[in-house]
Amino acid sequence: MKHVVHLMIIGAFVFSFAQSGYAQMSTPAAPAAPVAPKAPAMPKAPAMSAGEMAKKAKSKECSAKADEQKLHGKARKEFRAKCMAS
Repeated sequence: MKHVVHLMIIGAFVFSFAQSGYAQMSTPAAPAAPVAPKAPAMPKAPAMSAGEMAKKAKSKECSAKADEQKLHGKARKEFRAKCMAS
């Protein structure tokens, strides 16, 4: 019985301080104007040379041929290496 009374007193004590804390709080100020977030600037990729463009086109062509043959894994890698060399 003593424990219950003791807990009730402590609870009332804690509750009374919690309420006084809320009474002293000020209301938050409203923001002046909503600010739109800026997107980070993306660095531009350097322009590709003619040789790089040709290599990229050849790579895509070899990948398309490997897809037609439904090659995967090591066989696809070997096929693409031979295709790119030719």
